[in-house]
Amino acid sequence: MEQLDTPFLIRLFRAVALQLEEHREQLCALDGEIGDGDHGTSMANGFAAVARLGQRPETRALAPAAFLRQAASVFLGDVGATVGPLYASALLQAAKLYDTRPDLPVEELALLLQALTDGIAARGKADPGDKTMLDAWLPALSAAQQARGEGALAADQARAAAIAAEEGAQATITMIASRGRAARLNERSLGKLDPGAVSASLILSCFAELLASPAPGPGEA
Repeated sequence: MEQLDTPFLIRLFRAVALQLEEHREQLCALDGEIGDGDHGTSMANGFAAVARLGQRPETRALAPAAFLRQAASVFLGDVGATVGPLYASALLQAAKLYDTRPDLPVEELALLLQALTDGIAARGKADPGDKTMLDAWLPALSAAQQARGEGALAADQARAAAIAAEEGAQATITMIASRGRAARLNERSLGKLDPGAVSASLILSCFAELLASPAPGPGEA
Protein backbone atom coordinates (compact mmCIF):
# COMPACT_ATOMS: atom_id res chain seq x y z
CA MET A 1 0.00 0.00 0.00
CA GLU A 2 1.30 3.48 -0.83
CA GLN A 3 2.44 5.51 2.14
CA LEU A 4 1.98 9.19 2.96
CA ASP A 5 5.76 9.34 3.27
CA THR A 6 8.46 11.88 2.46
CA PRO A 7 8.45 11.18 -1.30
CA PHE A 8 4.68 11.69 -1.32
CA LEU A 9 5.01 14.97 0.59
CA ILE A 10 7.73 16.15 -1.79
CA ARG A 11 5.47 15.45 -4.80
CA LEU A 12 2.58 17.16 -3.04
CA PHE A 13 4.48 20.35 -2.28
CA ARG A 14 5.84 20.47 -5.81
CA ALA A 15 2.29 20.28 -7.16
CA VAL A 16 1.09 22.89 -4.67
CA ALA A 17 3.91 25.25 -5.66
CA LEU A 18 2.99 24.94 -9.34
CA GLN A 19 -0.70 25.42 -8.64
CA LEU A 20 -0.16 28.52 -6.53
CA GLU A 21 2.26 30.01 -9.03
CA GLU A 22 -0.37 29.59 -11.72
CA HIS A 23 -2.90 31.44 -9.54
CA ARG A 24 -0.49 34.00 -8.06
CA GLU A 25 -2.06 37.01 -9.77
CA GLN A 26 -5.63 35.87 -9.10
CA LEU A 27 -4.92 35.48 -5.39
CA CYS A 28 -3.19 38.85 -5.24
CA ALA A 29 -6.18 40.46 -6.95
CA LEU A 30 -8.60 38.87 -4.47
CA ASP A 31 -6.43 39.99 -1.57
CA GLY A 32 -6.25 43.48 -3.02
CA GLU A 33 -9.99 43.79 -2.52
CA ILE A 34 -9.95 43.06 1.21
CA GLY A 35 -6.31 42.96 2.30
CA ASP A 36 -2.79 44.00 1.34
CA GLY A 37 -2.78 42.38 -2.10
CA ASP A 38 0.18 40.10 -1.39
CA HIS A 39 -1.48 36.77 -0.61
CA GLY A 40 -0.69 35.22 -3.97
CA THR A 41 2.94 36.25 -3.72
CA SER A 42 3.27 34.95 -0.17
CA MET A 43 1.71 31.59 -0.93
CA ALA A 44 3.47 31.03 -4.26
CA ASN A 45 6.88 32.04 -2.92
CA GLY A 46 6.49 30.11 0.32
CA PHE A 47 5.57 26.82 -1.29
CA ALA A 48 8.16 27.33 -4.02
CA ALA A 49 10.75 27.45 -1.23
CA VAL A 50 9.36 24.22 0.22
CA ALA A 51 9.42 22.61 -3.23
CA ARG A 52 13.09 23.56 -3.61
CA LEU A 53 13.78 21.97 -0.25
CA GLY A 54 12.33 18.74 -1.61
CA GLN A 55 14.76 18.80 -4.54
CA ARG A 56 17.79 18.40 -2.31
CA PRO A 57 19.14 14.83 -2.38
CA GLU A 58 19.67 14.79 1.38
CA THR A 59 16.05 15.78 1.97
CA ARG A 60 14.66 12.67 0.33
CA ALA A 61 16.26 10.50 3.00
CA LEU A 62 14.55 12.35 5.85
CA ALA A 63 11.70 10.87 7.83
CA PRO A 64 8.40 12.71 7.26
CA ALA A 65 8.51 14.40 10.67
CA ALA A 66 11.98 15.82 10.04
CA PHE A 67 11.10 16.90 6.51
CA LEU A 68 7.94 18.68 7.67
CA ARG A 69 9.83 20.54 10.39
CA GLN A 70 12.35 21.73 7.83
CA ALA A 71 9.51 22.67 5.48
CA ALA A 72 7.88 24.73 8.25
CA SER A 73 11.13 26.56 8.90
CA VAL A 74 11.69 27.25 5.20
CA PHE A 75 8.12 28.46 4.67
CA LEU A 76 8.22 30.75 7.69
CA GLY A 77 11.62 32.08 6.71
CA ASP A 78 10.43 32.95 3.21
CA VAL A 79 7.01 34.38 4.07
CA GLY A 80 6.84 37.37 6.35
CA ALA A 81 3.10 37.87 5.96
CA THR A 82 0.45 36.62 8.35
CA VAL A 83 0.04 33.44 6.34
CA GLY A 84 3.61 32.38 7.18
CA PRO A 85 2.98 31.40 10.81
CA LEU A 86 -0.34 29.78 9.89
CA TYR A 87 1.06 27.32 7.40
CA ALA A 88 4.24 26.81 9.40
CA SER A 89 2.01 25.78 12.30
CA ALA A 90 0.11 23.43 10.01
CA LEU A 91 3.33 21.75 8.91
CA LEU A 92 4.62 21.49 12.48
CA GLN A 93 1.36 19.90 13.63
CA ALA A 94 1.65 17.39 10.80
CA ALA A 95 5.21 16.65 11.95
CA LYS A 96 3.85 15.81 15.40
CA LEU A 97 1.44 13.35 13.78
CA TYR A 98 4.39 11.59 12.16
CA ASP A 99 6.19 11.48 15.49
CA THR A 100 3.49 9.11 16.71
CA ARG A 101 2.61 7.53 13.34
CA PRO A 102 5.86 7.27 11.33
CA ASP A 103 4.18 4.91 8.87
CA LEU A 104 0.99 6.54 7.63
CA PRO A 105 -0.89 4.47 5.03
CA VAL A 106 -2.44 6.46 2.23
CA GLU A 107 -5.93 5.50 3.41
CA GLU A 108 -5.26 7.51 6.59
CA LEU A 109 -5.26 10.74 4.56
CA ALA A 110 -7.92 12.24 6.82
CA LEU A 111 -5.46 12.12 9.74
CA LEU A 112 -2.95 14.21 7.79
CA LEU A 113 -5.64 16.71 6.81
CA GLN A 114 -6.74 16.92 10.44
CA ALA A 115 -3.21 17.67 11.61
CA LEU A 116 -2.80 20.43 9.02
CA THR A 117 -6.19 21.93 9.87
CA ASP A 118 -5.55 21.73 13.62
CA GLY A 119 -2.27 23.57 13.20
CA ILE A 120 -3.92 26.42 11.31
CA ALA A 121 -6.82 26.59 13.76
CA ALA A 122 -4.56 26.65 16.81
CA ARG A 123 -2.47 29.48 15.41
CA GLY A 124 -5.21 31.57 13.82
CA LYS A 125 -7.91 31.05 16.47
CA ALA A 126 -10.64 31.67 13.90
CA ASP A 127 -14.10 30.14 13.94
CA PRO A 128 -16.18 28.82 11.04
CA GLY A 129 -17.81 31.73 9.27
CA ASP A 130 -15.07 34.22 10.16
CA LYS A 131 -14.15 34.42 6.45
CA THR A 132 -10.71 32.82 6.68
CA MET A 133 -8.87 29.87 5.16
CA LEU A 134 -10.50 27.66 7.79
CA ASP A 135 -13.78 28.08 5.91
CA ALA A 136 -12.17 25.85 3.28
CA TRP A 137 -10.03 23.62 5.50
CA LEU A 138 -12.75 22.71 8.00
CA PRO A 139 -15.38 21.49 5.51
CA ALA A 140 -12.64 19.67 3.61
CA LEU A 141 -11.60 17.86 6.77
CA SER A 142 -15.20 16.99 7.62
CA ALA A 143 -15.79 15.59 4.13
CA ALA A 144 -12.59 13.53 4.23
CA GLN A 145 -13.43 12.14 7.66
CA GLN A 146 -16.93 11.20 6.54
CA ALA A 147 -15.56 9.49 3.44
CA ARG A 148 -12.96 7.64 5.50
CA GLY A 149 -15.65 6.52 7.94
CA GLU A 150 -17.58 5.11 5.00
CA GLY A 151 -14.54 3.10 3.92
CA ALA A 152 -13.64 5.29 0.95
CA LEU A 153 -10.28 4.96 -0.73
CA ALA A 154 -7.76 7.76 -0.28
CA ALA A 155 -8.45 9.18 -3.74
CA ASP A 156 -12.14 9.44 -2.90
CA GLN A 157 -11.37 11.03 0.47
CA ALA A 158 -9.22 13.59 -1.28
CA ARG A 159 -11.83 14.26 -3.94
CA ALA A 160 -14.50 14.81 -1.31
CA ALA A 161 -12.19 17.15 0.57
CA ALA A 162 -11.37 19.15 -2.56
CA ILE A 163 -15.02 19.57 -3.49
CA ALA A 164 -15.93 20.67 0.04
CA ALA A 165 -13.00 23.10 0.13
CA GLU A 166 -14.07 24.70 -3.15
CA GLU A 167 -17.63 25.04 -1.89
CA GLY A 168 -16.36 26.47 1.39
CA ALA A 169 -14.18 29.00 -0.38
CA GLN A 170 -17.06 30.12 -2.59
CA ALA A 171 -19.27 30.47 0.49
CA THR A 172 -16.96 33.13 1.93
CA ILE A 173 -18.48 35.60 -0.50
CA THR A 174 -21.55 35.64 1.78
CA MET A 175 -19.51 36.21 4.97
CA ILE A 176 -18.38 39.31 6.83
CA ALA A 177 -14.74 39.12 7.84
CA SER A 178 -14.05 39.12 11.57
CA ARG A 179 -10.40 38.01 11.55
CA GLY A 180 -7.26 39.34 9.92
CA ARG A 181 -6.83 42.53 7.95
CA ALA A 182 -10.12 42.04 6.15
CA ALA A 183 -11.94 42.51 9.47
CA ARG A 184 -11.19 46.23 9.21
CA LEU A 185 -13.69 46.42 6.37
CA ASN A 186 -16.55 44.95 8.40
CA GLU A 187 -19.66 44.84 6.16
CA ARG A 188 -17.63 46.04 3.17
CA SER A 189 -15.97 42.60 3.05
CA LEU A 190 -19.36 41.10 2.13
CA GLY A 191 -19.49 40.03 -1.48
CA LYS A 192 -15.75 39.34 -1.68
CA LEU A 193 -14.07 35.95 -1.74
CA ASP A 194 -11.53 35.28 0.99
CA PRO A 195 -8.16 34.75 -0.71
CA GLY A 196 -6.93 32.44 2.06
CA ALA A 197 -9.90 30.14 1.56
CA VAL A 198 -9.36 30.18 -2.20
CA SER A 199 -5.67 29.27 -1.86
CA ALA A 200 -6.60 26.54 0.61
CA SER A 201 -8.99 25.06 -1.94
CA LEU A 202 -6.18 25.09 -4.50
CA ILE A 203 -3.92 23.21 -2.09
CA LEU A 204 -6.59 20.62 -1.39
CA SER A 205 -7.19 20.15 -5.10
CA CYS A 206 -3.54 19.05 -5.34
CA PHE A 207 -4.19 16.23 -2.87
CA ALA A 208 -7.04 15.04 -5.08
CA GLU A 209 -5.04 15.28 -8.31
CA LEU A 210 -2.02 13.55 -6.83
CA LEU A 211 -3.97 10.66 -5.36
CA ALA A 212 -5.95 10.21 -8.57
CA SER A 213 -2.69 9.65 -10.46
CA PRO A 214 -0.68 6.42 -10.44
CA ALA A 215 2.09 6.34 -7.87
CA PRO A 216 5.53 6.82 -9.43
CA GLY A 217 7.78 3.84 -9.84
CA PRO A 218 11.05 3.27 -7.99
CA GLY A 219 13.49 6.13 -8.46
CA GLU A 220 10.82 8.45 -9.85
CA ALA A 221 9.98 11.66 -8.03
